[in-house]
Amino acid sequence: MTPFAIPSRPLRIATAQAPVAPGDIPANAATAARLIRAAADGGARVVVLAEKFLSGYEPELIRAEPERCAVNGLADPRLGPVVDACREGGVVAVVGAAVYDGGELFVSALVVDGGGVRARYDKQTLFKAERAVYRPGNVGLSLEVDEWRLGLGVCYDSGFPEHARAAALDGCHAYVVGALFGVGGGYHESRIWFPARAFDNTVYAVLANHVGRTGEWETCGSSAVWGPDGRVVAEAGADGEEIVFADLDPAALHAAREAEPMLRDLWEQRDTAVLPRRAVRASAATPPDRVG
Repeated sequence: MTPFAIPSRPLRIATAQAPVAPGDIPANAATAARLIRAAADGGARVVVLAEKFLSGYEPELIRAEPERCAVNGLADPRLGPVVDACREGGVVAVVGAAVYDGGELFVSALVVDGGGVRARYDKQTLFKAERAVYRPGNVGLSLEVDEWRLGLGVCYDSGFPEHARAAALDGCHAYVVGALFGVGGGYHESRIWFPARAFDNTVYAVLANHVGRTGEWETCGSSAVWGPDGRVVAEAGADGEEIVFADLDPAALHAAREAEPMLRDLWEQRDTAVLPRRAVRASAATPPDRVG
């Protein structure tokens, strides 16, 4: 698929943040369902929740009790309230969870609609502390909703330009990420990564972050949406439960891609996008005599 098809109508997306309970799938599923219903009441067609929202960011707890503290495959009955909320609201939810499958743990984004869990994206670039607990994913995922193509990522994925670029070259119009950014450097980091992913690829960028404490992390909230020009469209506060809405606009997408044609130029030159290089070695030896 070429990356230049533009949807014919807007898509309202919501990014939602709320405190989570450590390792308590039923409690967090109930919170997710409530947020999904509220987002649907606000007209959202897609709702995004943070990394491991259903589990909490609790690697040691999850490793010790995976059957209790992680989602068990795609048919886990504890996801019922999330499915019900999606069906009642006519929405698609992208919900973060630790997933236990085949004796392995994954950090995943679950795509849920009224029919159940439709797909699962497993985080491809694990943060250093996660590698002892989780297995990395080996394939990206593009989600299609109402003509809009959404490339999914999880937290640390968004720090790698290649990850969002792969989504854009697959025809995605938005890069959608559930994450955990902490107080301290997290806000600064996210405000560099996400505008860059948006602007470099002329896509919308959507972040759903945690609020409050989860695991050993004190998080910084500020879930947000950036336009394809890299500018903030909507942003939540640093703490407390909140849902923010953004209308992904075909006209804005088209205008950004006309103004900043990097993606089209890359596509047209993709066979030579990695340009040849040569290396030279310089030394600190005495420079040659100058002439003139």
